[in-house]
Amino acid sequence: MNERTARPMVYREKEFTCGIDVTLAVVGGKWKASILWHLGHRTRRFSDLQRIFIDTTRKMLTQQLRELENDGLVHREVYAQVPPKVEYSLTEKGRSIYPILEQMCVWGREHADRKGESSNPGPKDPTG
Repeated sequence: MNERTARPMVYREKEFTCGIDVTLAVVGGKWKASILWHLGHRTRRFSDLQRIFIDTTRKMLTQQLRELENDGLVHREVYAQVPPKVEYSLTEKGRSIYPILEQMCVWGREHADRKGESSNPGPKDPTG
């Protein structure tokens, strides 16, 4: 069965015919894949994640974490203490996407432009 004849998949009340589109709907966005990557190494506190993602706001980081939590990829543990302590970790579902993230990391490193070199120089100019 190919993607064109497959039954539609529903995610967040939207129908998809391609699994890649569902995956991107779940982990797409500016920070989600990176958040999952960093949580794959170990459980982290919110403040740890803020130090890692210095280019995002507290509000945006919270929103991304909540969406990942709602999708069942991230577990949020709140400890009853003062000051409040919140830790984030990957769920079993979140760990299942980690090998894909590892491959994305490898691919990105292999295809990133390096100073003075390009892994894909493109076609040669036929005029010379």
